[in-house]
Amino acid sequence: MVGKQAADPITDNKKRRRVGFPNLDDGVEANECIKIFLVGGKEEVDAADSFCLDPVDLNRFFGDDGKIYGYKDLKITIWLSSISFHAYADIAFLNTSDGGKGITDLKSALQRIFGESLLEKKDDFLQTFSTESQYIRSVVVNGEVLHYEASKEHNDNSNSHLKVEACAVEVIRMAVNSMPVGQLYSRLVPLVLLLVDGSSPIDITDPGWEIYLVAQRKADEQEYSTLLGFATVYRFYHYPDSSRLRISQILVLPPYQGQGHGRHLLETLYSVAISEKVYDVTVEEPSDYLQHVRTCIDTLRLLVFDPIQPAIHSVVSHMKQVKLSKKTCSFQFEPPASAVEDVRRSLKINKKQFLQCWEVLIYIGLDPIDQHRENYVTFISDRMKVDILGKDSGTAGKQVIEVPNDYDHEMTFVMFRTPGGEVGSIEMDKNQASQEEQLCQLVDERMKEITLIAQKASLHHA
Repeated sequence: MVGKQAADPITDNKKRRRVGFPNLDDGVEANECIKIFLVGGKEEVDAADSFCLDPVDLNRFFGDDGKIYGYKDLKITIWLSSISFHAYADIAFLNTSDGGKGITDLKSALQRIFGESLLEKKDDFLQTFSTESQYIRSVVVNGEVLHYEASKEHNDNSNSHLKVEACAVEVIRMAVNSMPVGQLYSRLVPLVLLLVDGSSPIDITDPGWEIYLVAQRKADEQEYSTLLGFATVYRFYHYPDSSRLRISQILVLPPYQGQGHGRHLLETLYSVAISEKVYDVTVEEPSDYLQHVRTCIDTLRLLVFDPIQPAIHSVVSHMKQVKLSKKTCSFQFEPPASAVEDVRRSLKINKKQFLQCWEVLIYIGLDPIDQHRENYVTFISDRMKVDILGKDSGTAGKQVIEVPNDYDHEMTFVMFRTPGGEVGSIEMDKNQASQEEQLCQLVDERMKEITLIAQKASLHHA
């Protein structure tokens, strides 16, 4: 019998190290390897000055850790047309290998964002700039024009997206459940997913949805050339014979932001609500910026709304005369029910939004604020305590449950009051010292926001 040769211990150790400690793939964050550019013509594709959508959180589309695995030196450049809203992804990498976590299916991942608007061939994408150059016009041709504004603004930036000169901007209303409009919205969904926090696509088959398009055309032409932004609005039934407008999504495309289009869009929606005698206008989970713009607009409207001026004057006069931190008698600092109803009926501002604006109106009335800052901070602090304890009138003790409808069981909800009637809007630490610290921080943040809105409103109101 021939005996086996003894194994070399050094060689064995090396083999075990190679097997036991493989070269694991750490992956790459989507935000680090993907860039998205909004382009309005062939010449902008691959151009150094193309408009980049930044910042955009792409990590949330790629698993829990936001990483892409299996690619070396991965670079993804996505071109999104502002003419037809088709997209093309240029994917470049050195090689692929499974480093223990598989190889990410990039095609499927990108299609989850861009859907059918993502084209596979670059030539097909480039052709859309000519074959679909009239796409926006073909969709809005039968829409209802609600708002018109001539603009002569001009931005010297060389990027063609930012040039707005001698043009007309119009807001056009259309029902989403028609085929052309539904297709347009489907192409806009990637922008919604990328740029509207926490948003999800609406049900384009539900006749309750409307879309308001902000479209631009040259002043001397009738054809619309560019879509600047849009808002999706749902019309709810309100007993007995009215409706409520809920703004679900509102977006001005990044190249056109800061030019007043969002403000004009909101003003148009309020005009529709007033002319069509809807009950009020609400916004579904507004972003901080949208809420800021909305409150600026509503504050300006309220500053010239005569029925509430006596109530504002009464609160301001009392606040100037009494030290609130040492007050011994109660005083109604909230707007009276009659004022709340007048604002809702005439301006279509709901109660929750009016209370936000009320704080700003009082701040403006106390000008110069420095003489009454301590009183005003006490006023804000007391109101925030009420909100935190869940005693805000109008929302106290209410919860929302979903109910099915004929279109989509996720699209409808009802609100009911719980027996205990206790719902807190902010979860506070149980420790008293921590609660006071949290409250001070919330009050400071609110004061900064109120001050900024008051400054803007006073400037425009002067």
